[in-house]
Amino acid sequence: MAEALPELTSERFEEEVLHSALPVLIDFTAEWCAPCKMLDPLVAELAAEWTGKVKVFQMDADKNADILARWRIMGVPTLALFKEGKIVARMTGYKPKKGIIKKFGKHLSL
Repeated sequence: MAEALPELTSERFEEEVLHSALPVLIDFTAEWCAPCKMLDPLVAELAAEWTGKVKVFQMDADKNADILARWRIMGVPTLALFKEGKIVARMTGYKPKKGIIKKFGKHLSL
């Protein structure tokens, strides 16, 4: 079983995401969201596989509404890949692991 992802908060967003040397993948999620729960283990597996290539965090949509509003994250689950302080790819809703790799892999030099 893959380990749980580190949780990101609004207070740490700028430091961990906008000033990161590595790309950052954020799994925007919510406690009440069933598709989010289905996506969690896939994202955790990818985080382990992509160690050293990307930082991966979870962010609770209900606790960090300011960040969701700022980056126009309209639904959960949403995966957003940040590079150099900008979103370069995003995906909303549950997708199988192959779909996630196809969408984000090209941005990560895999």
